[in-house]
Amino acid sequence: MAEPFNSAMRNSYSRFVAGLAVAILVSGSTVLADIKLPKIFGDNMVLQAGKSVKIWGWADEGELVVVQFHNQVKSTRAQGGKWSVVLSAMKPNARAATLAVLGEKNTVELKNVVVGEVWIASGQSNMQWSLTRTENWTKAAASSSNPNLRLFYVPRVKSAKTLDDISGQHLNKDPQWEVSGPESTPEFSAVAYYFGRNLQKALDVPVGIIHTSWGGSPAEVWMRDDVLSAKHADLLEMYGTRAKNYEKALAKYKADAAAAKAAGKAFKRRAPRKGWVPSELYHSMIHPLLNFSINGAIWYQGESNAQRAHQYRTLFADMISNWREDWGQGSFPFLAVELAPYDKRRNRSLEEIARKPVDSDWAELREAQILATKKLKNVGTVTITDAGTKDDIHPPMKEPVGARLALAAQGMVYGKKLTWSGPKYRSHRIWGNKVTIRFDHVGEGLESKEGGLTGFSIAGDDQKFVWGNAEIKGNTVVVSHPNIKKPKAVRFGWADYPVVNLWSKNGLPAHPFRTDSFPLTTAPKPAGTAK
Repeated sequence: MAEPFNSAMRNSYSRFVAGLAVAILVSGSTVLADIKLPKIFGDNMVLQAGKSVKIWGWADEGELVVVQFHNQVKSTRAQGGKWSVVLSAMKPNARAATLAVLGEKNTVELKNVVVGEVWIASGQSNMQWSLTRTENWTKAAASSSNPNLRLFYVPRVKSAKTLDDISGQHLNKDPQWEVSGPESTPEFSAVAYYFGRNLQKALDVPVGIIHTSWGGSPAEVWMRDDVLSAKHADLLEMYGTRAKNYEKALAKYKADAAAAKAAGKAFKRRAPRKGWVPSELYHSMIHPLLNFSINGAIWYQGESNAQRAHQYRTLFADMISNWREDWGQGSFPFLAVELAPYDKRRNRSLEEIARKPVDSDWAELREAQILATKKLKNVGTVTITDAGTKDDIHPPMKEPVGARLALAAQGMVYGKKLTWSGPKYRSHRIWGNKVTIRFDHVGEGLESKEGGLTGFSIAGDDQKFVWGNAEIKGNTVVVSHPNIKKPKAVRFGWADYPVVNLWSKNGLPAHPFRTDSFPLTTAPKPAGTAK
């Protein structure tokens, strides 16, 4: 149980309470509303270490507000009904403490507060996927008790305008910080939980995870309105057309329903579905968090943008830049999960899937995700080509996903000397009828699992890909085909459901890639061409 303050802090507390009482008498305050804090603040929370921490809320105009945490005391007066103070940067501290906020009418005490690493976890359904829906979840939940891992679930709410505070409930509960344990983890994001668990163990400091995701959501609903209008007007035009079509369909549905009722006939047709609206989740599930200090974000999303993968090449980087600008914490680390393998055609055998190389919008989306790491600093991706389920878009293997994100954070963010990524394409060179591929992140070396290398295709001038012969040579892979004398390009894992087996000896799979710049299937078609 957290003690409010130690002896030195109690003395300080007494002094500023006395000072506050004098200030109240001098101000002659009479009837005042309670001071309020945003819902992101609460018992059991984690405050970010190593950065200034903003504490903010609402109070009556001119009301004196005093905040104390550990040995820091900050005061201010409310302006325009709002107030804020900034705590100086603190070192990680697992000792539970109380953060006190005193107003002229009431005091708010937040107990069991620690200082450590705070991360946002966002995306669509594979990030939202709860621990209860994954493999080995009962064992994971039973062993999840950890006082230094804290979890916060942002309720799923849409909004047409920006909200200053979190709204709604999750599982009929108001949003709240919870200590990791068998009661709090089962319905929490599995990927976010495993990420937090592994990161906390590696760093040995408190870790707080703020989960804010929604199944089926495209990236544009997580972005600010003006960013979209300035950089993606074509996208907004598409949504405008959809909105008009929806209104027409809804009007027809209502008219048909009324006609059926008037005629005394049953009407069983479903109402048209409105669909997503750009920026609506940014308004309600990101904007209320923007003043809260964090260290980074993990992101698992893209399935809903796959048919527009070419657009995602700029959209994704713009979303990251949007978040960074609005959080005002510089280029904070952003780690994304490349899409898991999934055969959209369903129920095909592996032999059918791997019969010949084909175009793939999911492969194009994975490339768009990786492209963000080249456009922006402090952006990384992890690949999970071994953690997909052929006929299920929601694979139950979430532990390796969270584990690889945590590994990436250790290496990319926290400076741990380790191999945190699987082999990633660096360059290639054509020698006669062979193409030599060089990689970054080879670690202790390359290896193939379960026989010879698979998943490498090769093409000549005709841009028609066939499966190539691939062989590991040191830290490179050499690809060829007897019928292609002058190769132009090589692709690896270029499929919705890649069947691949190139790994590093450190136990991490290679990232899919292509060496070519041939036109993408999801690229806009030139005017006048057939669709």
